[in-house]
Amino acid sequence: MGYKLKVAGWVAIGALAGALTTMQLQAVARGAVTPLPLEQLQQLAAVYGIIKSDFVEPVDSAELLNDAMAGMVSGLDPHSQFLDPRHFREFREGTAGRFVGVGIEISMEDGLVKVVSPIEGSPAFRAGLMANDLISQIDDAPVRGMTIGEAVRRMRGEPNTQVRLMIMRRSENRSFSVTITRQEIRTQSVRSRMVEPGFAWVRVSQFQERTIEDFARQVQALYQQDPQLKGFVLDLRNDPGGLLDAAVAMSAAFLPENVVVVTTNGQLPESRATFRAAPRYYLRSGTDHIQRLTEATQGRLRTVPLVVLVNEGSASASEIVAGALQDHRRATIMGSQTFGKGSVQTVRPLGPETAIKLTTAHYFSPSGRAIQDRGILPDVWLDETAAGDVLAALRPRQADISAGRSDAPARELTEEERARERQREQEREAARQRLEEQQRLNPGQRLLPEFGSADDFQLRQALNHLQNLPVQVSQTGRERPPPERTRN
Repeated sequence: MGYKLKVAGWVAIGALAGALTTMQLQAVARGAVTPLPLEQLQQLAAVYGIIKSDFVEPVDSAELLNDAMAGMVSGLDPHSQFLDPRHFREFREGTAGRFVGVGIEISMEDGLVKVVSPIEGSPAFRAGLMANDLISQIDDAPVRGMTIGEAVRRMRGEPNTQVRLMIMRRSENRSFSVTITRQEIRTQSVRSRMVEPGFAWVRVSQFQERTIEDFARQVQALYQQDPQLKGFVLDLRNDPGGLLDAAVAMSAAFLPENVVVVTTNGQLPESRATFRAAPRYYLRSGTDHIQRLTEATQGRLRTVPLVVLVNEGSASASEIVAGALQDHRRATIMGSQTFGKGSVQTVRPLGPETAIKLTTAHYFSPSGRAIQDRGILPDVWLDETAAGDVLAALRPRQADISAGRSDAPARELTEEERARERQREQEREAARQRLEEQQRLNPGQRLLPEFGSADDFQLRQALNHLQNLPVQVSQTGRERPPPERTRN
């Protein structure tokens, strides 16, 4: 048996030689040659050989090596991923705004798939999936142990086929199953209308390749309706992000020319960058839609009173826009604390059909605030409905998360803290009962109104703010810290 191990290991080392050479060449090209851990690579080769010779069924070599690379990359953080030919194709489809699936932006949390945001109008959105839902099972397969790429692959498929998801909704302390019919997701990332005479609402649901073109066209149409707009609401609620250059371009539409929009910092020199409100930082090719929009509106878009709506589903690129407009005091940010996904993923092709999507930097707002894990705090906290935030009592706070960490120092609670915990638990239980009663009386009804509708309470408060009318701020928001203005 020992002889078999040795032979298998050395055969595998030979098979991996080409890949190792590529690794060495790339290390030299980046000017940071790191000695390869030969002992661990020999062990990797030995494992490969043992699987090839001893596993109960024959295993395809390419699939085995792809899985090894996928595990190596996915172990770094929830957003890094090895893109095999199928995943690479799906990734490109996603940034183009078309793919077949259920229509959710996801990340990983505690080994489960976490819904960052359902894509507006998608099958998942119509089925009632919400930000922060956890998916524990896809069809009959438990999610725990899957990579994020495998979970995406299982949820995607052919049009009009079905997938069954087991949902854990911690905010309601329950689990339930939902069957969703896959469809081609053609995301219309920009919607707009005049909500009142002189006041425009523009909703951006994702930052894609055509987002800026659509944004510029629709805003120009709004100004044609009313060249003297009195107020503008930019709605980024449940916007999971997307392309960095689109976020920079949208920020540039509202900001003075050449001011800082976002900075990035990482290990590589090219990951330490500053992006400004100027065409060279966002224009890849073709027409400069932002410049045309600025000319068409005679620069009014850079001075019109502006409110940006955000919530816990606003992530990544939408946080860049909100952070830039807040730091330059160009807009009032209203809503709730954003998701906190402040990391940069760079796609590095490995060939014509494969690539790795790798976290290479973190985002910082113009004033130097870290976005990762913290998000953007609004200037004005808003409940989701006139009756209050129906889910506020059930959402964990940062203190709850920190207290639940295994490395958190243990200490005896004071009597005041114990009383506060008892009160909060009573509030959670009362909220659970209200939700159960509401769902019993109105089965299938969405808990929250549709964005942009006449019942959209947060939009109404944004308009009140622009019109200098009283704003019904969040009661729970009064307990939260004010927005940070310094580097963290």
